[in-house]
Amino acid sequence: MNAPPAQNLGDMLRSSLWAQSLKPAELTAIEAEIQVRHCPAGGFVCRKGERVAHWIGVVDGLVKMTNLSADGKPTTLTGVGVGGWFGEGSLLKDEPRRYDIVTLRDSAIAYMPRATFMQLLDTSIAFNRFLLIQLNERLGQFIGRVEHDRLLGPDARVASSLASLFNPTLYPGVKNQLQISQEEIGYLAGLSRQRANQALQALEKAGLVHIEYGGITVLDIAGLRSFGGA
Repeated sequence: MNAPPAQNLGDMLRSSLWAQSLKPAELTAIEAEIQVRHCPAGGFVCRKGERVAHWIGVVDGLVKMTNLSADGKPTTLTGVGVGGWFGEGSLLKDEPRRYDIVTLRDSAIAYMPRATFMQLLDTSIAFNRFLLIQLNERLGQFIGRVEHDRLLGPDARVASSLASLFNPTLYPGVKNQLQISQEEIGYLAGLSRQRANQALQALEKAGLVHIEYGGITVLDIAGLRSFGGA
């Protein structure tokens, strides 16, 4: 599968629901205040415990939200795809960050300064409405994740992990052709690459995905969400 063209910051902002109500001059001013950094695969976008100074978005690439247990075991909380923004909860509560964000591949990451975020919060009804919807979607995602980890078998966990990336509210830039490796899918589902491969074979046999070189095409998102009781 040919890789899709890389998205730039302007494309990402124009696809963001909160930005679509802004006047062109307002959006241009906000874009000028956002810094884009290129993070290599396996790099830290932000670290647990640090002061939260930015609202962060994925311009291009794929990242995972992760944490370490007391015994040092890593746990992936969720993946964040193209067009996704995160960290608003910590900004609103003004608390240290409670998780690490690590890139699963080379990624372009947008950092909106806290002052810009607070200005939008104070002046834009559409931005406030977006945050309410985003926080509600994220809560539903994490509740589903708890069920996912406790109740689902490996095949259904892979199905659920893939389906979670296709949320048009959280990740408006993700398309049905997803450039993602089996190793990355394993990270998101908490499985080995080999077990993730077996699960993908089962999902392809069920007509839900088509496996391609360097990625997959999702054929039935609703089917992924309901697969195996997910």
